[in-house]
Amino acid sequence: MTESWTLRVLERVSEVPRETWDAMVGPDSSPFVEHTWLDLLEQTGCVGPDTGWLPTHLSLWNGETLVAVAPAYAKGNSEGEFIFDWAWAEAAHRMGIRYYPKIVVAVPFTPATGDRVLVAPGQDREKATRMLAAAAREWCGRVGGSGVHVLFPRDEEADLWQASGYMRRDSVQYHWVRDGAATFDDYLARFDSKRRNQMKRELRRVREQGITVETLPPEGHTREVARAMHGFYSSTVDRHGPWGRHYLNEEFFEAVAERFSHRLAWVLARDERGRAVGGAFNAFKGRTMYGRYWGAAVDVPNLHFVICYYEGIRACIERGIDLFEGGAGRDEHKRSRGFAPALTRSAHWVADGRLRRALGPWLEHERMRVQGLLTEP
Repeated sequence: MTESWTLRVLERVSEVPRETWDAMVGPDSSPFVEHTWLDLLEQTGCVGPDTGWLPTHLSLWNGETLVAVAPAYAKGNSEGEFIFDWAWAEAAHRMGIRYYPKIVVAVPFTPATGDRVLVAPGQDREKATRMLAAAAREWCGRVGGSGVHVLFPRDEEADLWQASGYMRRDSVQYHWVRDGAATFDDYLARFDSKRRNQMKRELRRVREQGITVETLPPEGHTREVARAMHGFYSSTVDRHGPWGRHYLNEEFFEAVAERFSHRLAWVLARDERGRAVGGAFNAFKGRTMYGRYWGAAVDVPNLHFVICYYEGIRACIERGIDLFEGGAGRDEHKRSRGFAPALTRSAHWVADGRLRRALGPWLEHERMRVQGLLTEP
């Protein structure tokens, strides 16, 4: 470390006052790196010693002045990350290398791009990122970790991690771009008549079942709705069988509805009697909407498309939001409804030289495959 900058590892987000933390979050950064979101994950027990996500937030200090912080976790598995490295862990096992624990710089359970290093106003962002990248490697070695993994950073930040000795990894998500659409009909007009009529039929058939779908205003995110949304989330997790994981509990949904409603754009479907029968967990900040989870208590054809895609797009158009990040999920469903492939990034430092050398060609092959997805018609 140069000057008097030192690394401190924080066990809880609450060790930094909310005002101080959020002053480091840019206006265009993801809402999921804000103090309230990360703190609620800890307060409600969604992350912690018993979850496989042990908070080890990396912070740089100049004396008693906070310079930068990166939300980070010690992991004993690879669950809930959405940048999949199970094959890396298996390769390490075959080579006799212990892969866990590892350090992950990320927002838990959140495949959304955003700042991973939060920098205090007036500080040099490039310098702080490079310093934290070096400090993360050093600290990982001290605690016996196999490596440091930075998930879904912005492109500019990913380049800084790479320049600091981290390996670049490319992935693909599917995003919707407003591109000047002022009405939902403008959006539909992008498709040929056959596809447009099919999309209209999907919307109409849901309405014919007596189901209405809306994006809630801030005051609509009540405790009752939060419980219903958790139920929908849980039902989707359960349908995935042994691969599903209940990362978020009902207490978290209730707390977010109470303390984070200004960032929420939950979609709620109701039947003719006004009962909640489905929903999607969307959040927004600035010019971006983020799609997270969905679920339904009824089996209605096309309801998934209406809740997850059409209503989110309609809300973006009405609110002047330019980008809808659809998150993880069935890419063919997104693409056929106007979502386009978009590059996402991650950065990885692996301590063991043998594993690092083995991953180099694998990462290059993956980058070529990703490039093919980005350029295909």
